[in-house]
Amino acid sequence: MPSKSYTRIGLLGGSFNPAHDGHLHISQMALRMLGLDEIWWLVSPQNPLKSSNDMQSLDKRLIRAAEIAHLEPRITVTDLEADLGTQFTSDTLVELKRRFPNIAFVWLMGADNLLQMHHWYQWSRIFNTVPIAVFGRPGYSFRATSSVVARRFARDRWPRSAANRLVDAAVPAWVFLKIREHPESATRIRQSGDDGHSHSKIRRTVPLPT
Repeated sequence: MPSKSYTRIGLLGGSFNPAHDGHLHISQMALRMLGLDEIWWLVSPQNPLKSSNDMQSLDKRLIRAAEIAHLEPRITVTDLEADLGTQFTSDTLVELKRRFPNIAFVWLMGADNLLQMHHWYQWSRIFNTVPIAVFGRPGYSFRATSSVVARRFARDRWPRSAANRLVDAAVPAWVFLKIREHPESATRIRQSGDDGHSHSKIRRTVPLPT
């Protein structure tokens, strides 16, 4: 178990196509409820489960994410997966733990992702690599808690009251956190015609150890 002197970092991964206030909301809840020191937004070069047809460029998504994240100084936006050369979450997490042995990581995700997580590459490996915190999303929470993945790891689910100790847990360990749900989604933004265009040059990265 990591000592309490370890840095506790939440990882929120995805396409961020585009980033929006819902990502910020979940991150702020995670910082408070899980007792985290920082959160890294891992902007993926290309989600293998999503089409590249309407995917904005990585640079554009990074800039938009940094603009949203600037309201919370404990969030760092990064394209670490591009540097690591990993395509799947399971591989990314293993490599991050190898590169950053003095950091305690916890994976952050919305209930919508938990519902379809059994389609992810080596999804059970993810649960056996880092603790996981799942946050409620409008229209998904009830189904997510009875999903294929939730049933598979039912015995490893922690009570909400213990969420602030999750990052120190031996894996597998996960918690479902019912929070004030934010209605925004990247799909709605794309359908509205807002392409998230920005002229900002804000970009923050995480130094990657060799």
